[in-house]
Amino acid sequence: MVLIILDTNFILIPMMFNVDIFSEIERICIFDYELSIIDRSLDELKNIKTKEKRFIKPTLELIKKKGIKIIKTKDGKNVDEIIIETAKEKKAVVATQDALLRKSLKKDKIPVIYMRQKKYLELSKNVL
Repeated sequence: MVLIILDTNFILIPMMFNVDIFSEIERICIFDYELSIIDRSLDELKNIKTKEKRFIKPTLELIKKKGIKIIKTKDGKNVDEIIIETAKEKKAVVATQDALLRKSLKKDKIPVIYMRQKKYLELSKNVL
């Protein structure tokens, strides 16, 4: 079972772009997986102050409805550092739209799921 860690910006895709990330992940992942999110990503989500603020409540409801596992972490590091460490430790795949995080993940040979053309998902070539 492969852990897929959803970044804050990635979990907003269904609300912002009307893309069903869950059926897309099922389409591209030909392996057993479990969806998860870092607890600090939830904190980031709840603290959004921009126009995306209107997506917070439906996104939190979606996380609950889909039974996405919440990974508890310790304070001290930023969310991206925690995601990278967790992905390395658990040999996980990371789903993100963050260009800097994707670059770091690629450097560490961690597989990434990302959105293409605002309509479908792709899994990086450096897959498991």
